[in-house]
Amino acid sequence: MKSPHTPRVPHTFKTRLTVLAGFFGVFLILFFIVLYSTQIVHGDDYLSKSIISTAKTEDVEASRGLLTDRNGKVLVSNRVTYTLSFDASVFSDDNATNAAILRLLQLCRSSGQTWADNLPISQTAPFAYITDASEDNLTSLDKYTDDRGYSRVNVSAPEAVEKMRADFHLDSAYTDEEARLILGVRFELAVRKLLDTPEAYVLANDVNVEVLSQIADGNYLGAVTGTSSAREYETTYAAHILGHVGLMDAEDYKQYSKEGYPMNALIGKSGVEEAFEKYLHGESGTRLITTDSEGKTTGELYVQEPVPGDTVALTIDVDLQKDVEDALAKRIGEMTSADGIPRGGAAAVVGVGNGDILALASYPTYNIATFFDDFNTLNKDPASPMLNRAIGGTYAPGSTFKPCTAVAALESGTITTSTTIQDKGIYTYYPSPQPTCWIYSSTGGTHGLVDVTKAITVSCNYFFYEVGRLTGIANIDNYAAQFGLGQPTGIELENEENTGALASPEYAEANDLEWTDGQTLTAAIGQSYNLFTPLQLANYIATLAGGGDHYNAHLLKNVKSYDNSDLVYSYDEGPANTVAISDQNLQAVLSGMHDLTTGSLSTYFSNCVVDAAAKTGTAQTGNTNNNGVFVAFAPFDKPQIAVAIVIEKGDAGAALASTAVEILNSYFSKAEIGTTVIGEDALIN
Repeated sequence: MKSPHTPRVPHTFKTRLTVLAGFFGVFLILFFIVLYSTQIVHGDDYLSKSIISTAKTEDVEASRGLLTDRNGKVLVSNRVTYTLSFDASVFSDDNATNAAILRLLQLCRSSGQTWADNLPISQTAPFAYITDASEDNLTSLDKYTDDRGYSRVNVSAPEAVEKMRADFHLDSAYTDEEARLILGVRFELAVRKLLDTPEAYVLANDVNVEVLSQIADGNYLGAVTGTSSAREYETTYAAHILGHVGLMDAEDYKQYSKEGYPMNALIGKSGVEEAFEKYLHGESGTRLITTDSEGKTTGELYVQEPVPGDTVALTIDVDLQKDVEDALAKRIGEMTSADGIPRGGAAAVVGVGNGDILALASYPTYNIATFFDDFNTLNKDPASPMLNRAIGGTYAPGSTFKPCTAVAALESGTITTSTTIQDKGIYTYYPSPQPTCWIYSSTGGTHGLVDVTKAITVSCNYFFYEVGRLTGIANIDNYAAQFGLGQPTGIELENEENTGALASPEYAEANDLEWTDGQTLTAAIGQSYNLFTPLQLANYIATLAGGGDHYNAHLLKNVKSYDNSDLVYSYDEGPANTVAISDQNLQAVLSGMHDLTTGSLSTYFSNCVVDAAAKTGTAQTGNTNNNGVFVAFAPFDKPQIAVAIVIEKGDAGAALASTAVEILNSYFSKAEIGTTVIGEDALIN
């Protein structure tokens, strides 16, 4: 019997509960089936796909090491920048890849962001090959086309574009301009694939904030932003010494991939940036990047922290470098303004007894901070501002070579310090040629009876014709080579150095040139086929002033770890060789150079803050304007530095004396306060 208090459940409510319970039961059954299938049946597959699609490692470039001068003044540092890369591996087909590339490039263009396009074909129709493109880009194009069975020789640029459109399945709906934009990236990716370098393609460095924010907010699949560093130049001087950095090309990668560099790494391309790459590069790190299904970054984790590059201290004094560059530019500017003839020139300052390169100037020069922006203009400039004339330009030394001839004659016993020769104006030993002394050509007079010291002071050609003939070209060249003339100087910028030439029968034969008895006469006074760099001349004078100890010229002083905690390397090399010169012979030669500064050049050297010695040279070029050459060292009684200056079309070397005095005064004025004010190797911004 039912209790009168038991509520009655309506029939419709029971039905609803039954339906809900049934639905919930079916849902649970389906859930467990899916869960079983996902975790048990296909668990390993889904896990693998999840890891591949959401986690990826990438190299993190280390901050490049600092470059300082010998006193610790920072010359080149770094600033943090952002990079934009493109990773094609996230796309399943060419259509999606092409569309993503175009969308990304359109964003860059609308935001004023430049990007790298290395395809050497013009960007607008009618297409044409860019014949003055870099050799690296042309080589990459040839590598790509060779792989596909055609070449620039037999296929025009428009035909090449059509073939590339087909290679990468570019839809016909793309305009010529759009297709060319896409092809710039697809070409780079294809070349990388040929080289088996799968890293994401860095489209742009130093990416602006607008592009970064748009990529962060929008769906730009394939676009990867990262951090890097750009070189920050603390000086506008020493451009030829410092050099520049850039992304590796295919040839670079062959070398640096063996050292663990990723394809996107920045490397030194010239100057000390290239020479000291192993110290400056640092050790790359690795980070793990996680992304969502749309390719957006969701997290970053450093697996290995990058280690910054070492701090490299150079031998140059940047304050002296500034003064040398300014003095050289001033003198060349004055000469050019006077007659309208454009000129170039160079100067080198080397330490006596150590080979330290204290300054190395070349004119015209350029601003290393804007090198890439100015490259096309610089490359087409007939004045060749990118040529480092101090080590890459070779010039006849003229009479600055006479001290070398004198040493060869004295040390070989051909003459003694007391030997005298009568200058007769015209040297008639041979029927032909019969060269004249410069004073005879100018005034009809002669120098009279001269010994070796006076012959150097008055630069008597007649004396050195006779001495050169008696000594012989083999002896002269032997001593010249010991002084480093016509030889590698040892400077670390070996890829940019021109070793020049020593005049000899062997050199003439090897270069299909004539050699006669007269060549020995002119070689003895610094003409014939003699060609030397300003650095070679400066180091030759440093060797002479140092008593014959010949050091390799060098730019590296020391290397310290990025935090200055460890001394990684310190230059401490002794003489490369010693030129045997007796004290008596050495004094006779050096006195001849000293008498020049206290004699005919005293007007200039009376303003010099130290007692100096010098030698002028007028190097014949076959034109009406000869090159001016000038060498000097100081102080005379205890030499510290040697200087060499060459000015193209600078005529008589004496015209360069005032510039040499400016350089000497700069060094010795600074030397008085030098390290008493600034301690060596302390970093100074």
